[in-house]
Amino acid sequence: MNLIQYLLFSIFLFLIGIWGLVLNNKNIIIMLMAIEIMLLAVNFNFIIFSIYLDEIIGQIFSLYIITVAAAEAAIGLAILMVYFRLTNEISIHKIITLRG
Repeated sequence: MNLIQYLLFSIFLFLIGIWGLVLNNKNIIIMLMAIEIMLLAVNFNFIIFSIYLDEIIGQIFSLYIITVAAAEAAIGLAILMVYFRLTNEISIHKIITLRG
């Protein structure tokens, strides 16, 4: 495969992530998964350009993004679990109106 095909695949992944965020307005778990897919597309771009340009910087950035994505997912799911224990439901419309 050449560079254009890899970039088209990355664009396709990113569009799936955007599609998951835009069309889903009720399930927050799917929204978190869509954000993770978008970060995966960015990581894929960094790795492809790192290989293409023969630099390791893109792969290092990719590792940083994976670390931040794992932390984001863990914290997001922990907050959702606490919210679910308090209210026995997860509704985005009610989460938006939270004030703290």
